[in-house]
Amino acid sequence: MLWNPLKPSVTPIRLQSDREDTLRKPPNFFVLLWSNRKARIGITMLFFFFAMAVFGPLVAPYSLSDTDFATSQPPTLAHWLGTTQSGQDVLTQLLYGARVSLFVGFVAGALVIVIAMFIGFVAGYFRGWVDDLLSLLMNIVLVLPGLPLMILIAAYIPSHGIGEIILVMSITGWAFGGRTLRAQMFTMVQQDYVIAAKFAGEKSLWIIFREIVPNMLSYIIANFFGAVIGAVLAEAGLEFLGLGNPSITSWGTMIYWAQSSDAMLSGQWAWILAPGLCIAGLAASLTFINFGIDAVANPRLQEE
Repeated sequence: MLWNPLKPSVTPIRLQSDREDTLRKPPNFFVLLWSNRKARIGITMLFFFFAMAVFGPLVAPYSLSDTDFATSQPPTLAHWLGTTQSGQDVLTQLLYGARVSLFVGFVAGALVIVIAMFIGFVAGYFRGWVDDLLSLLMNIVLVLPGLPLMILIAAYIPSHGIGEIILVMSITGWAFGGRTLRAQMFTMVQQDYVIAAKFAGEKSLWIIFREIVPNMLSYIIANFFGAVIGAVLAEAGLEFLGLGNPSITSWGTMIYWAQSSDAMLSGQWAWILAPGLCIAGLAASLTFINFGIDAVANPRLQEE
């Protein structure tokens, strides 16, 4: 009897095992990020604030135009966070203000990271006199104190709308991220696959965006979240100092009006505490996500 190498009792199982090994892929970056405990906490908190911004005006107990309530009231059953000096409901302001604060933070953060990527990538990739010039520019911006610089620029802008606040933060907040991405680009340019792409005659833009950027994604995301944190805090600081537009309802303007009306002295502690806790909670959520990104990007920091 001739030997049959394809025995039914053995071969199908082995072929199925080989097929499973072939189809098995490494975990996705976002799957790894979700597996990190700190990142899960941060993502959950961030989702809560996004839900507040999207659905807050729909579930707010009153309208922003409602001012016929008793003024300067502490928290009650009818007004969970009290009322303002003009008779507005503080909880309603908090829910409406989430949309403006998150919009300013994420849009300004996106502009900051775009500027930082452009300057950092160009300086780190091309080096030479280009790097010297851009490094000098980054050092000048880094030496200047951030908050006084924003105050100075905001003071000379004729109008203080949302767009102007975003512009001020974009001009002053890119240098740290640019320097970080420049240093990382220095390291990536020396990798073998980048050198091989250069010898193959690939264009610089193709090498940067197809070979280098995918391997720097965790650094870019981390810098973006850091820029968002800085933008949210800067918006609150400018509004608190009266350099924003007090007619716009945001967490920063809530703190501004609360301190202008001596809210703590009149027993309206929730008026100033609620937006402060929201700003701190948003910053904490993005910080936790950054911790998770660091753990995913650096195997030595991954949780057991």
